[in-house]
Amino acid sequence: MLPDSKVINFMGWRKTAAAFSLVLLLVSIGSLAVKGLNLGLDFTGGSQIELGFDQPADLGTIRSALAEEGLENPVAVYFGSESEVLIRTQSALQDGAIERIERALAGISEQAGIVEITKAETAQVGIAENIRLEGVTVEQLQEANVFDQKYFGNTEFSSDNGAVTVAIENTLDNVYAETLMATLAEATGSSVELRRSEFVGPQVGGELRDEGGLGMLFALAVVMIYVAIRFQYKFSVGAVAALIHDVIIVLGFFSLMGLDFDLTVLAAVLAVIGYSLNDTIVVFDRVRENFRKMRRGSTHEIINSSLTQTLERTLITSLTTLLVLVVLFLFGGELINGFATALIVGIVVGTYSSIYVASNILAAMHLTKEDLMPPEREGEEQEELAP
Repeated sequence: MLPDSKVINFMGWRKTAAAFSLVLLLVSIGSLAVKGLNLGLDFTGGSQIELGFDQPADLGTIRSALAEEGLENPVAVYFGSESEVLIRTQSALQDGAIERIERALAGISEQAGIVEITKAETAQVGIAENIRLEGVTVEQLQEANVFDQKYFGNTEFSSDNGAVTVAIENTLDNVYAETLMATLAEATGSSVELRRSEFVGPQVGGELRDEGGLGMLFALAVVMIYVAIRFQYKFSVGAVAALIHDVIIVLGFFSLMGLDFDLTVLAAVLAVIGYSLNDTIVVFDRVRENFRKMRRGSTHEIINSSLTQTLERTLITSLTTLLVLVVLFLFGGELINGFATALIVGIVVGTYSSIYVASNILAAMHLTKEDLMPPEREGEEQEELAP
């Protein structure tokens, strides 16, 4: 056993640490219940467009232009370089085209509006979609150039029963991508090229959200089973309690700060589970070893000695990892800021929980040397007594 002067009395602060953890958990759970998570495009569904500019793009100008487009929560970030911009929105691209058409119709008549949008039939060669309108005439549409051929391609107008049907060559998704590029080119004074455009449906986003949550629960269940087999059930409860503590606080931090929660952040949360578990297992292994080696000392004294012996390793590992993550956060670009942020918060909280939450649970459950003694095999006593 280490000399008393060299052993840090971690367990002397266990009640303060427990109160601190409880406050963090209550704040996190309260924020998750009231505000929820600001789910990203991966989970909500929506669209993203990757654009290339012929000169470094000004994100401030681009964001100002997007704010006037009527899209839902548009986000613009650099993608690879300052001349590559990724635009994300939680609405379909065609919603932006519909918004533009409706604004143009409002300028013609207050009664004008879109009744229905349908995909073209197979027999309609060169036509992608049909748009049915009411409260407006073909002449008014042509005069106002609502369906500019530059964006909509070839158009065919027909009217029946007071309604007008416009058959357009390009899909509304493509129409909006082209008009958005023209708007951004005008706002930034540079040429814009479409590199990639894709849509994530809400059903796919829902599946990703559900499967991600199930994956996290499965990871916690496997951890609990492994630690129970590898150590003892009290260690299992302590390890899983620490992991749940870490996950809730990381999620609560993202909820409280209003940060986007997407698949990269979910991956970071799962990485935090692995990192925190690794740290906790190192501490638990030393606790088990000291319980078997030390003949004297209370549960709190043995846990204090174990935590003191592993403290240097814990801090060095955490600090070196944090150094890399801080650099990644500062210079890695906006696309991975959420990932780096989740890991930074998770490692700080995970280091704390491996010292105070996991070990605190062991002390609260009154871990004893008898808990760690190997079970006697049947007939062992009779073999020892036999001549």
